[in-house]
Amino acid sequence: MIDPSFMSDMLSPFLVSLKLATITTLCLLLFATPVAYWLAKPSRGHFVARVKVVMMGVIAMPLVLPPTVIGFYLLLLLSPSSGIGKWLSEHNISPLIFTFEGLVIGSIIYSLPFYIQPVYAQFLRIPKSVMDMAGLLEPSRLKRFMRVALPQAKVGIILGSLISFAHTIGEFGVVLMIGGSIAGETKVVSIAIYEQVEALNYEAAHMMSGVLIIIGMIMVALIASINKLNQR
Repeated sequence: MIDPSFMSDMLSPFLVSLKLATITTLCLLLFATPVAYWLAKPSRGHFVARVKVVMMGVIAMPLVLPPTVIGFYLLLLLSPSSGIGKWLSEHNISPLIFTFEGLVIGSIIYSLPFYIQPVYAQFLRIPKSVMDMAGLLEPSRLKRFMRVALPQAKVGIILGSLISFAHTIGEFGVVLMIGGSIAGETKVVSIAIYEQVEALNYEAAHMMSGVLIIIGMIMVALIASINKLNQR
Protein backbone atom coordinates (compact mmCIF):
# COMPACT_ATOMS: atom_id res chain seq x y z
CA MET A 1 0.00 0.00 0.00
CA ILE A 2 1.09 3.56 -0.70
CA ASP A 3 1.78 5.61 2.40
CA PRO A 4 -1.00 8.25 2.74
CA SER A 5 1.65 10.90 3.28
CA PHE A 6 2.95 10.14 -0.19
CA MET A 7 -0.24 11.53 -1.73
CA SER A 8 0.68 15.02 -0.57
CA ASP A 9 4.29 14.49 -1.66
CA MET A 10 3.07 13.33 -5.07
CA LEU A 11 0.99 16.48 -5.57
CA SER A 12 3.99 18.81 -5.29
CA PRO A 13 5.85 17.56 -8.43
CA PHE A 14 2.64 17.77 -10.45
CA LEU A 15 2.09 21.36 -9.33
CA VAL A 16 5.69 22.26 -10.23
CA SER A 17 5.29 20.61 -13.65
CA LEU A 18 2.00 22.37 -14.35
CA LYS A 19 3.41 25.71 -13.23
CA LEU A 20 6.51 25.20 -15.39
CA ALA A 21 4.47 24.17 -18.45
CA THR A 22 2.10 27.13 -18.06
CA ILE A 23 4.83 29.76 -17.68
CA THR A 24 6.90 28.24 -20.50
CA THR A 25 3.91 28.24 -22.86
CA LEU A 26 3.01 31.85 -21.98
CA CYS A 27 6.61 32.96 -22.59
CA LEU A 28 6.63 31.21 -25.97
CA LEU A 29 3.32 32.85 -26.87
CA LEU A 30 4.72 36.30 -26.11
CA PHE A 31 8.23 36.01 -27.54
CA ALA A 32 8.31 33.14 -30.03
CA THR A 33 5.18 34.15 -31.99
CA PRO A 34 6.78 37.35 -33.41
CA VAL A 35 9.92 35.33 -34.20
CA ALA A 36 7.88 32.77 -36.15
CA TYR A 37 6.14 35.60 -38.01
CA TRP A 38 9.47 37.21 -38.94
CA LEU A 39 10.89 33.87 -40.10
CA ALA A 40 7.83 33.26 -42.29
CA LYS A 41 7.91 36.69 -43.93
CA PRO A 42 9.50 36.83 -47.41
CA SER A 43 13.09 38.06 -47.22
CA ARG A 44 14.17 40.96 -49.39
CA GLY A 45 17.89 40.30 -49.24
CA HIS A 46 20.11 37.21 -49.48
CA PHE A 47 21.81 37.97 -46.16
CA VAL A 48 18.54 38.09 -44.21
CA ALA A 49 17.38 34.89 -45.93
CA ARG A 50 20.58 33.11 -44.87
CA VAL A 51 20.24 34.41 -41.30
CA LYS A 52 16.73 32.96 -41.18
CA VAL A 53 17.97 29.58 -42.43
CA VAL A 54 20.65 29.54 -39.72
CA MET A 55 18.12 30.55 -37.08
CA MET A 56 15.73 27.80 -38.14
CA GLY A 57 18.59 25.32 -37.84
CA VAL A 58 19.55 26.53 -34.37
CA ILE A 59 15.92 26.51 -33.20
CA ALA A 60 15.53 22.92 -34.46
CA MET A 61 18.56 21.60 -32.53
CA PRO A 62 16.48 20.30 -29.57
CA LEU A 63 14.73 17.99 -32.04
CA VAL A 64 17.95 16.13 -32.85
CA LEU A 65 20.14 16.54 -29.74
CA PRO A 66 19.68 14.44 -26.58
CA PRO A 67 18.10 16.49 -23.76
CA THR A 68 21.12 15.78 -21.54
CA VAL A 69 23.43 17.46 -24.07
CA ILE A 70 21.30 20.61 -24.10
CA GLY A 71 21.00 20.46 -20.32
CA PHE A 72 24.76 20.07 -19.93
CA TYR A 73 25.59 23.17 -21.97
CA LEU A 74 22.84 25.15 -20.27
CA LEU A 75 24.35 24.09 -16.96
CA LEU A 76 27.74 25.44 -18.08
CA LEU A 77 26.16 28.63 -19.43
CA LEU A 78 24.24 29.33 -16.21
CA SER A 79 26.97 28.15 -13.84
CA PRO A 80 28.51 30.88 -11.62
CA SER A 81 31.95 29.96 -12.98
CA SER A 82 31.23 30.70 -16.64
CA GLY A 83 28.94 32.34 -19.20
CA ILE A 84 25.82 34.16 -18.07
CA GLY A 85 26.09 32.70 -14.58
CA LYS A 86 29.51 34.28 -14.10
CA TRP A 87 28.16 37.67 -15.18
CA LEU A 88 25.26 37.32 -12.75
CA SER A 89 27.64 36.36 -9.96
CA GLU A 90 29.89 39.35 -10.65
CA HIS A 91 26.88 41.65 -10.36
CA ASN A 92 25.65 40.01 -7.13
CA ILE A 93 22.61 38.47 -8.82
CA SER A 94 21.45 35.05 -7.66
CA PRO A 95 22.51 32.18 -9.97
CA LEU A 96 19.89 30.49 -12.13
CA ILE A 97 21.02 26.89 -11.82
CA PHE A 98 18.96 24.73 -9.45
CA THR A 99 16.18 27.33 -9.41
CA PHE A 100 12.70 27.38 -10.91
CA GLU A 101 13.69 30.38 -13.05
CA GLY A 102 16.52 28.32 -14.52
CA LEU A 103 14.02 25.56 -15.33
CA VAL A 104 11.87 28.08 -17.20
CA ILE A 105 14.83 29.19 -19.33
CA GLY A 106 15.78 25.59 -20.11
CA SER A 107 12.19 24.64 -20.92
CA ILE A 108 11.74 27.60 -23.26
CA ILE A 109 14.86 26.66 -25.20
CA TYR A 110 13.99 22.96 -25.30
CA SER A 111 10.34 23.53 -26.28
CA LEU A 112 11.05 26.32 -28.79
CA PRO A 113 10.93 24.18 -31.97
CA PHE A 114 7.74 22.46 -30.83
CA TYR A 115 6.07 25.88 -30.70
CA ILE A 116 7.80 27.63 -33.59
CA GLN A 117 7.19 25.00 -36.26
CA PRO A 118 3.34 24.87 -36.26
CA VAL A 119 3.10 28.65 -35.84
CA TYR A 120 5.66 29.24 -38.62
CA ALA A 121 3.77 26.84 -40.91
CA GLN A 122 0.49 28.65 -40.23
CA PHE A 123 2.01 32.06 -40.99
CA LEU A 124 3.29 30.65 -44.29
CA ARG A 125 -0.28 29.64 -45.18
CA ILE A 126 -1.51 33.25 -45.07
CA PRO A 127 -2.16 34.27 -48.71
CA LYS A 128 0.22 36.94 -49.95
CA SER A 129 -2.77 38.87 -51.28
CA VAL A 130 -4.16 39.19 -47.74
CA MET A 131 -0.94 40.70 -46.37
CA ASP A 132 -0.57 42.95 -49.45
CA MET A 133 -4.08 44.29 -48.93
CA ALA A 134 -3.37 44.78 -45.22
CA GLY A 135 -0.26 46.76 -46.16
CA LEU A 136 -2.34 49.10 -48.30
CA LEU A 137 -5.00 49.64 -45.62
CA GLU A 138 -2.79 49.73 -42.50
CA PRO A 139 0.65 51.40 -42.58
CA SER A 140 1.60 50.23 -39.06
CA ARG A 141 3.48 46.91 -39.10
CA LEU A 142 2.53 46.21 -35.49
CA LYS A 143 -1.16 46.71 -36.20
CA ARG A 144 -0.96 44.50 -39.31
CA PHE A 145 0.65 41.81 -37.17
CA MET A 146 -1.93 42.12 -34.39
CA ARG A 147 -5.08 42.56 -36.51
CA VAL A 148 -4.33 40.46 -39.59
CA ALA A 149 -1.47 37.98 -39.11
CA LEU A 150 -2.36 36.74 -35.61
CA PRO A 151 -6.03 35.97 -36.36
CA GLN A 152 -4.99 34.18 -39.55
CA ALA A 153 -2.48 32.04 -37.61
CA LYS A 154 -4.61 31.30 -34.54
CA VAL A 155 -4.86 27.56 -35.27
CA GLY A 156 -1.07 27.22 -35.45
CA ILE A 157 -0.69 29.26 -32.27
CA ILE A 158 -3.17 27.01 -30.43
CA LEU A 159 -1.47 23.86 -31.73
CA GLY A 160 1.99 25.16 -30.81
CA SER A 161 0.77 26.07 -27.33
CA LEU A 162 -0.76 22.63 -26.72
CA ILE A 163 2.28 20.78 -28.04
CA SER A 164 4.68 22.93 -26.01
CA PHE A 165 2.61 22.51 -22.86
CA ALA A 166 2.44 18.73 -23.26
CA HIS A 167 6.14 18.54 -24.10
CA THR A 168 7.13 20.56 -21.03
CA ILE A 169 5.01 18.39 -18.72
CA GLY A 170 7.10 15.36 -19.72
CA GLU A 171 10.57 16.96 -19.69
CA PHE A 172 13.28 15.04 -17.88
CA GLY A 173 16.87 15.38 -19.12
CA VAL A 174 17.08 19.15 -19.39
CA VAL A 175 15.32 19.90 -16.11
CA LEU A 176 17.34 17.29 -14.24
CA MET A 177 20.64 18.76 -15.45
CA ILE A 178 19.92 22.39 -14.61
CA GLY A 179 17.36 22.02 -11.82
CA GLY A 180 18.24 18.90 -9.89
CA SER A 181 15.57 17.57 -7.58
CA ILE A 182 14.57 20.19 -5.02
CA ALA A 183 11.14 19.41 -3.57
CA GLY A 184 8.59 22.13 -4.27
CA GLU A 185 11.08 24.08 -6.41
CA THR A 186 12.62 22.05 -9.23
CA LYS A 187 11.37 18.48 -8.71
CA VAL A 188 9.00 17.92 -11.63
CA VAL A 189 6.84 14.84 -12.03
CA SER A 190 9.20 13.04 -14.44
CA ILE A 191 12.03 13.29 -11.89
CA ALA A 192 9.69 12.15 -9.11
CA ILE A 193 8.79 9.05 -11.14
CA TYR A 194 12.49 8.30 -11.73
CA GLU A 195 13.20 8.56 -8.01
CA GLN A 196 10.31 6.22 -7.17
CA VAL A 197 11.63 3.64 -9.64
CA GLU A 198 15.11 3.95 -8.14
CA ALA A 199 13.57 3.30 -4.73
CA LEU A 200 11.73 0.24 -6.18
CA ASN A 201 8.44 1.89 -5.27
CA TYR A 202 6.73 0.73 -8.44
CA GLU A 203 3.20 1.26 -7.17
CA ALA A 204 3.81 4.98 -6.69
CA ALA A 205 5.60 5.17 -10.06
CA HIS A 206 2.60 3.47 -11.71
CA MET A 207 0.20 5.95 -10.14
CA MET A 208 2.18 9.02 -11.22
CA SER A 209 2.81 7.61 -14.68
CA GLY A 210 -0.89 6.85 -15.05
CA VAL A 211 -1.76 10.49 -14.40
CA LEU A 212 0.75 11.57 -17.05
CA ILE A 213 -0.72 9.09 -19.52
CA ILE A 214 -4.21 10.52 -18.94
CA ILE A 215 -2.91 14.07 -19.41
CA GLY A 216 -1.10 12.96 -22.56
CA MET A 217 -4.21 11.34 -24.00
CA ILE A 218 -6.24 14.49 -23.36
CA MET A 219 -3.59 16.66 -25.04
CA VAL A 220 -3.37 14.32 -28.06
CA ALA A 221 -7.16 14.36 -28.42
CA LEU A 222 -7.21 18.17 -28.32
CA ILE A 223 -4.40 18.45 -30.87
CA ALA A 224 -6.09 15.94 -33.19
CA SER A 225 -9.43 17.77 -32.92
CA ILE A 226 -7.88 21.13 -33.78
CA ASN A 227 -5.97 19.60 -36.69
CA LYS A 228 -9.20 18.11 -38.01
CA LEU A 229 -10.98 21.45 -37.79
CA ASN A 230 -8.07 23.14 -39.56
CA GLN A 231 -8.28 20.73 -42.49
CA ARG A 232 -11.93 21.49 -43.21
